[in-house]
Amino acid sequence: MDRAPGLSVRVKLTLSYAGFLMIAGVLLLAAVWVFLLRYVPERAMLINPEDNAHLNGVFPVRSSLQYVFLPRAAAVLAFLLVFGLVGGWLLAGRMLAPLTGITDAARMATSGSLSHRIQLPGSKDEFRELADAFDAMLARLEAHVAEQQRFAANASHELRTPLAVSRTLLDVARADPNPDTDELIDRLQTVNSRAIDLTEALLLVSRAEQRSFTRERVDLSLMAEEATETLLPLAEKHGVTIETRGDITPMLGSPALLLQLTTNLVHNAIVHNLPEAGTVWVTTGVRPDTVVLTVENTGEKLTPELASTLTEPFQRGTERVHGDHPGVGLGLAIVKTITHAHDGTLTLTPRSAGGIRVTVELPAVSPPAGPVSDVH
Repeated sequence: MDRAPGLSVRVKLTLSYAGFLMIAGVLLLAAVWVFLLRYVPERAMLINPEDNAHLNGVFPVRSSLQYVFLPRAAAVLAFLLVFGLVGGWLLAGRMLAPLTGITDAARMATSGSLSHRIQLPGSKDEFRELADAFDAMLARLEAHVAEQQRFAANASHELRTPLAVSRTLLDVARADPNPDTDELIDRLQTVNSRAIDLTEALLLVSRAEQRSFTRERVDLSLMAEEATETLLPLAEKHGVTIETRGDITPMLGSPALLLQLTTNLVHNAIVHNLPEAGTVWVTTGVRPDTVVLTVENTGEKLTPELASTLTEPFQRGTERVHGDHPGVGLGLAIVKTITHAHDGTLTLTPRSAGGIRVTVELPAVSPPAGPVSDVH
């Protein structure tokens, strides 16, 4: 933003200090003058009138006091003005010194360097709080930028893969004098479907990150029930039983995004389960200020280190991926993004018996209601 040139803060503070000191000096001198006028008589009798016969034995005290007091008062005010300007300039410079480091850090951040930290020394005050808040903001920005760069690199790699496969299939078909057109079309359709799914997932992540959605009153338990009903055939195919239980969980959010969140969680719990006789538990609950959605499943044992990486984009633990449902590697990443877009928290905890428990906690909008449950 272009601004007109003006006085620096240091000059303004200096003038303020000097002005305040001058006002205090004027008030003090005025009080002294009023005191003198009140208690000093206008005239006084001379002890030796013979020495000053021209005064007729009477000395004009007030007029003499005015003659003596006013020049000295003016000299005092001049000294206070100089002292206020010099002292104010030095004090303002000392007080504003921490802002120099903050300004330099801000300029470095605007140039793209996010690794610099102010780390302002000293005890806690307003400047230290500002510096600490700025350092925390730089740390979050640095982490966010690194995550976005990593996401962009992974997305480019993932999108390049189906395009490279399509080109290879077409090159092979062109070189084959008798290509199998039906097989080529089927394989290209499979590759194209994967590219479309990946692109739609990336768009969904971008939409959620930008929070470009309208918040409506939503019952999260209904979203969980709808996702469960939709994925019931997939669960039956994998021999997985889905158990749902919970309370009415009203909140404000995007119905489409929250349905995507619950669908991703239930789908993930189904396809990353035991080969047979697996179970998925879907539970909704309420707390004083939040609503909670918990999806847990049986499955292979996971380490806490592996569980902590599953929300990263394009992270697929090889031991958790089935050949017929490899996905695009964005299922839990989408869940994490939607959760954060709704000001919630996402927690992944490995189950001691195997499998994982995923807990989504979101802000609530009204008191809890009675429980409902069913088993599929």
